[in-house]
Amino acid sequence: MNKIFYLYLLFYPVNPVKNTNSYTIETRDTRHEINIPLTRIQKLIGERMLESKMSKSCFYIESKADVTELMGSRHRLKKTLGVKITTNAFYIRALSLAVKKYPVMVGTLDGDNIRIADSINVGFAVNAPQGLVVPVIKTADKKTLAEIARLEKSLTEKARSGKLTLEEMEGETIALSNLGVYGIDSFVGIVPPSASAILAVGNVIRTASARDGKMTVRKMLSLSLAADHRIINGTYAARFLNFITEQLQNPQQLV
Repeated sequence: MNKIFYLYLLFYPVNPVKNTNSYTIETRDTRHEINIPLTRIQKLIGERMLESKMSKSCFYIESKADVTELMGSRHRLKKTLGVKITTNAFYIRALSLAVKKYPVMVGTLDGDNIRIADSINVGFAVNAPQGLVVPVIKTADKKTLAEIARLEKSLTEKARSGKLTLEEMEGETIALSNLGVYGIDSFVGIVPPSASAILAVGNVIRTASARDGKMTVRKMLSLSLAADHRIINGTYAARFLNFITEQLQNPQQLV
């Protein structure tokens, strides 16, 4: 299994774009060193993620979902719903419904109390010309799969054209990171500063499986959850991740 421990997309984008960021490279002829200046966004993300990593007591759990039916439903849903349903739209929908059932996943420490966020806002990263940005789908649990798909498409386009507003990047209460588009089987994300958990999604892999006494090929998805143990215990997180797995394996529940 190809597994990497990943710093929440600091150096790798979630959504590929044709034009990557350009850098001015300075060289020192005497020692043949290469210096690549950090952009303002890279510096900010690095500082915030380091602070988050140092301040949270995170643990990690993993699961696998059989998404054969989900992947096969995308073409049909595009016709019936009138919008292209990306895998991210499914993940955001499943994640938001799971948080609705397990609200402590969007809790944060407030002195001696755990404060539960009043809305489920899912942040997902986009690689834009100006650097990594994280649009936020607010009140995701109150939106249909089609609404999430349209909003994800709109926010991604705005991010890549540099037109995201500050409001569209604020309020993240839980995070989604997807490196499956790069062929990464599984990885572990870093919980962002404003949240207490992040779901990391890997590649969909064709896997031989025995069903009803016969060998068949299924499409399997790796899911990894990182959570702050100061707020979320292992059993609670396991039930949360199992619920997401069940939703993805029964995509009709997400429509």
